[in-house]
Amino acid sequence: MTKSKIDLKLEQQNTLDTPAYKYSFSARVFFWFMDLTAGSKNTLSKAKLLEILASIPYRAWEMRNYMKQTRQYKKLKKVRKFNEIIEWSREAQDNEYTHLLVIDQKMAEEGMKDKWYLSPFITFFIVLFYIVFAKLVVWFNPKRAFMFNAEFENHAERVYANMVREHPEWEEQKVTNEFIKRYADVNSWADVVRRIGLDERDHMNHSFIQAGELKYVHKYSGMPYDVTD
Repeated sequence: MTKSKIDLKLEQQNTLDTPAYKYSFSARVFFWFMDLTAGSKNTLSKAKLLEILASIPYRAWEMRNYMKQTRQYKKLKKVRKFNEIIEWSREAQDNEYTHLLVIDQKMAEEGMKDKWYLSPFITFFIVLFYIVFAKLVVWFNPKRAFMFNAEFENHAERVYANMVREHPEWEEQKVTNEFIKRYADVNSWADVVRRIGLDERDHMNHSFIQAGELKYVHKYSGMPYDVTD
C-alpha cells in the first residue's frame, strides 16, 4: 500500500507546470503511433494500453542483467550493479501491473468497455512489437534503453496529470474498493490517479539515474530516494 504525506495535488500541478522532456525522434514517432491507435484524448482505455506496455522494458532489463550477472559472477562490483537493476526492474514492473489492475477496476466501476485496440488480437501485435523493440535497444544500447523509458514514463506522467484535470468529478468520487485502498490509501479517485502519475515520475527519475543523466531528474519532497547532482 502506498501511504505518505506527499501533497499529490501539488505534484500533479508541478507536472502540468513543468515543460515536457524534449523527446527524441524515436519517442515522438512512438507517441504519434499511440495517438493514431488510441486517439489524442486522455482516456482510461488509452491509459490501460500504456500500462500494458509499461512493464515490458523492465522485464527485458531483468532478463538481460540476469544473463550478464551469470557470465560475470566473479566480478562482484559488476554483479552488485546488475542486481540493483534486476531488483528495481522487478519492483517497477509489479508497480506498472498494479496500475493496469487499478485502471481496469475504475473502468469496471464506470461501466466502461475496452476500446477496439485493447482486444487480445490487436494487443498481441502491439505488445510483440514493443517486446522486440525493448530487447533490441537494451542489447545494443543500454543507456538509450533507459533514456527511451524515461521519455515513455514522462509521457505517461503527463497523461495522468491531464486526465485528472479533465475529470474534476473524480475529486468527489470516493474510493471504496479494498484493492484500490491497498494500492493507495487515499480518499478520492482523483488522488488515486495522481498517485499513479507520481509513480511514473519515480520510474522516469530512476531511468535517468541508470542512464547517468541526473540533471534531468525531477526532484520533489518525499522522493523514495536521494539524488545528488
